[in-house]
Amino acid sequence: MRGSLRLLLVLLFLVGLYGAFEAMGLRARFNLQMLQELILMHQVIGLLLFSLLFALGNLTQIPGWLFLAAAVLALRRVHGGLATYLAASFSCVFTFFIIRLLGGNALRKLDSPLAQRLLAQLDRRPLASIVALRMLFQTVPALNYSLALSGVRFRHYLLGTLLGLPLPIALYCLFFDYLAMWLNIAQS
Repeated sequence: MRGSLRLLLVLLFLVGLYGAFEAMGLRARFNLQMLQELILMHQVIGLLLFSLLFALGNLTQIPGWLFLAAAVLALRRVHGGLATYLAASFSCVFTFFIIRLLGGNALRKLDSPLAQRLLAQLDRRPLASIVALRMLFQTVPALNYSLALSGVRFRHYLLGTLLGLPLPIALYCLFFDYLAMWLNIAQS
């Protein structure tokens, strides 16, 4: 299948998923309180459901900071950060496989000098590039889609994700913990 057709397939999938979540009212239900309750309902099941919702939320453009804030408010800074790190890593891997399955390496097949130049940069230093991108953009869906469609090897994607996420997650944990303390929001 040509690259542009595969990109169209990915786009239709994402728009369809977004539309389905919106039509069923699921996107509106993603909020701090619901996620906090989910995390606290049961240690193992809550974390598994939290991770699955993080992955689905990532595919439907729900910002990752919402999940991080919920985890920090429910579990405090350290445990909330760890839960978010695990869920965010799962979300990125889940997105990679779904988008790669649908789109393959469609970006490599584009007839665009800019795309080819960016992919050449990624090819020169895949791990360092992915670590830097994760530190800057964390779990932003567009980054996940682009990397999955770039043809980058999964091992580079996974290792870059695992190495690039801890610092920004730790910084956000400190921020949300401080904000909760400043706003006097009760934590468990």
